[in-house]
Amino acid sequence: MLLIIFQQIHTMMWHCLLMYIVFEDLKSHLSDTFKSPIEMTRHRTKRGPLEASERAEGKSGKRRYTFWIAPNNNLRRHNPEKEIMMTHQDTIEISTKSQGQMHDITSKVKAVIQASKIRVGTAHIFNVGSTACVGTIEYESGLEADLPRELNRLLPPGLHYGHEAAWHDGNGHSHLQATMMGPDLTVPVQDGKPILGTWQQIFHLECDIKPRQRKIVVTVIGE
Repeated sequence: MLLIIFQQIHTMMWHCLLMYIVFEDLKSHLSDTFKSPIEMTRHRTKRGPLEASERAEGKSGKRRYTFWIAPNNNLRRHNPEKEIMMTHQDTIEISTKSQGQMHDITSKVKAVIQASKIRVGTAHIFNVGSTACVGTIEYESGLEADLPRELNRLLPPGLHYGHEAAWHDGNGHSHLQATMMGPDLTVPVQDGKPILGTWQQIFHLECDIKPRQRKIVVTVIGE
């Protein structure tokens, strides 16, 4: 009987020792995790004085600050306004003359990204209109001829489209080609530049059958 009791006590002691080791390891891990101010618990919010640049712009009142409490109970000031994602938008305009005409708009997109002052984020390029498209390609004379030709082979011009029966404007294939290719493109931005391959350029392709004045909206989002 005493032997059974001793064995039970011995087992309980081992369980307690294992629980203590696990607890100490977890405590050490949490201590390392919560050293970052980003992961500290929000304590309270109050208002502080405006910065000189804001006073110069004629703003009144006080700036709102959030204080974060660290494990050592030290309060650290955090300004949420300085971590808000920035957005910049601009429009590229190009003139097209005929169906199948392509434009390399890479340099124009880069200029919009540079003007945004955004270092890291994404750039969204959108063609306004349903008969043109944007994308990426190795922009060289061979592919400049290949892409429109293959689109015409897959979706040839003709009067057999339902769109032609409705509107009689001869560009049913233009709508279908543009829809298949897509009106927009999103490119990652790093160090204030679009991330593109060495032989990868951003193009605009006219799918309509008449000259058009095109607008391409570029929206840059990031920090």
